[in-house]
Amino acid sequence: MIRVEGIQKSYGELAVLKGIDLLVREKEIVSISGASGAGKTTLLQIIGTLDRPDSGEVWYGDTRLSSLSAGKLAAFRNHHIGFVFQFHHLLPEFTALENVCMPGWIKGMSKKEAEKRAAGLLELLGLQERLSHKPNELSGGEQQRVSVARALMNSPKVILADEPSGNLDTATKGELHRLFFSLRDELGQTFVIVTHDTELASMSDRQVQMKDGVILPENSMI
Repeated sequence: MIRVEGIQKSYGELAVLKGIDLLVREKEIVSISGASGAGKTTLLQIIGTLDRPDSGEVWYGDTRLSSLSAGKLAAFRNHHIGFVFQFHHLLPEFTALENVCMPGWIKGMSKKEAEKRAAGLLELLGLQERLSHKPNELSGGEQQRVSVARALMNSPKVILADEPSGNLDTATKGELHRLFFSLRDELGQTFVIVTHDTELASMSDRQVQMKDGVILPENSMI
């Protein structure tokens, strides 16, 4: 599904990624963990096409991201990748339904088609009674489920999550973690999750640990 080869990234004199190789298989849930500053979020942003590496390649199947123009890269991201962040980034002036519709409208879906798809996703996530509620009328867990529905809107092949449960209480965090696995089983999504949460990491199909811009060998301790 995703192949990362020799990724290097620096900001000024600071080398953040120092030659990353990573393979993520279809329908796999991979967690990336490590101390702050290890390079986890930078790697996720490069995998998600939000940033470009200084050197190395990222492949999605047969598509080499470095071969795509900025416009084609944006279209690829909209069609194939969903994002879930620690801070939900929901638009406060829009309802839950409208927030979920946004990626579909950007893709070119009709209003009716997008709203039907968004309502179905929100129902799947147990939010059928919250369609017309704005973010400030939702709990933290509900807001995060809306952001998950938004990430699923265009049926992406890959969901990239950056500390998705970082701001949630213990009970809500557990619900979100179980949700990721049920979505993988029901919808066939592949997940790459950056997390400090040891419970979520241990539930993953595979744990990847990073330290000082490199991926540690399997079974290494940070």
